[in-house]
Amino acid sequence: MRILDTTLFYTQASGGVRTYIDGKRQALLRRGDTSHKVVMPGSRVFFDGDFVSLPAMPLPLAPGFRFPLRLGLWSSIIAGLQPDVIEAGDPYTPAWAAQRAARLLDVPSVGFYHSDLFTLVHHRVGRFLDPGTRAYIKRLYEGFDMVLSPSRVMAEQLHRCGIGEVEVQPLGVDLEAFQPQRAKPNARRALGLSEDQHLLVFAGRGTQEKNIPVLLEAMRRLGPDYHLLLIGTGLQPDAPSNVSVIHEFCQTPEVAGWMAAADALVHAGDQETFGLVALEGMASGLPVVCVDAGALPEVVPGDCGRHVRPNDGAAMAAGVRDLFEHDDPAALGRRARAHVETRHSWDAVAESLVGHYRRVLGDHEQPVLASTHESHS
Repeated sequence: MRILDTTLFYTQASGGVRTYIDGKRQALLRRGDTSHKVVMPGSRVFFDGDFVSLPAMPLPLAPGFRFPLRLGLWSSIIAGLQPDVIEAGDPYTPAWAAQRAARLLDVPSVGFYHSDLFTLVHHRVGRFLDPGTRAYIKRLYEGFDMVLSPSRVMAEQLHRCGIGEVEVQPLGVDLEAFQPQRAKPNARRALGLSEDQHLLVFAGRGTQEKNIPVLLEAMRRLGPDYHLLLIGTGLQPDAPSNVSVIHEFCQTPEVAGWMAAADALVHAGDQETFGLVALEGMASGLPVVCVDAGALPEVVPGDCGRHVRPNDGAAMAAGVRDLFEHDDPAALGRRARAHVETRHSWDAVAESLVGHYRRVLGDHEQPVLASTHESHS
């Protein structure tokens, strides 16, 4: 089976979508019965093995990202690569190009709703665009032969936009890269911490949706017995003294080393479509204190940490304190690791994805009208 992924989110600055494509690709290639190509934005047309860069315009307000404008070029190049299945990982030009290429080849197209366009527009532009955003999403995703969502909450969002069938496909985590044994030596010493202080961690881009100010407020309330390490979030000038910041992009081994050296992961983002960083923390043997919003409650079981009220620094602080004062964080961390080993290996995710692809290949001539259901990995 020849599989092709296209998305404007495959850049060094990308987060979960690139992680998804890389993890999926490695697992697919291990199978031996599939090939995989990626079409992504770049400054020019460039072929590099299984990776193809196509011209896209730099986005001044989103450094590191490019937006494709030449729909015809993208669809023609994708069609020329002769895939059996085309998957689009964003709701923009690559998605429309994927559908056009699929029609040219008479092969199925799959739309993966990684990015919650509706919520993004609603919060950043205004609710007056809600009807138009819903109409756009409905028009786009109705054009795919199959629609995938990383979580039930995102499937419900698509339902509200008028999309009838959505397959829920949870994402995976690199269990080799993220594991307790990867702990960075002397991490506490490097941060100037004693063994009695509890080390918390969060990794990710410091975008508005991550709600970093909520974590900073929680740390002010928690005081010197707790210390938070923020990785890759950019400068945080308002951070209290019990917060350290690595304000630059870090490669996976560096992030994994810091994570495994921590005692818990904290996550205040209330708009996560999945929340891969929570999964990475759990794979590193950490309990997770996260907000009870977005997809995070689906990713983090209640017996692997704490769910707290969103957008509330006091609630986050109380959840962290309760975890350490009334529970065994190490035991919860072991439970979290066991959970992701069972349900979220990339090999298991790839097996589920191939099942989706085989189904849509068989059903390509007749769209399926069943109701939403979850695909367990």
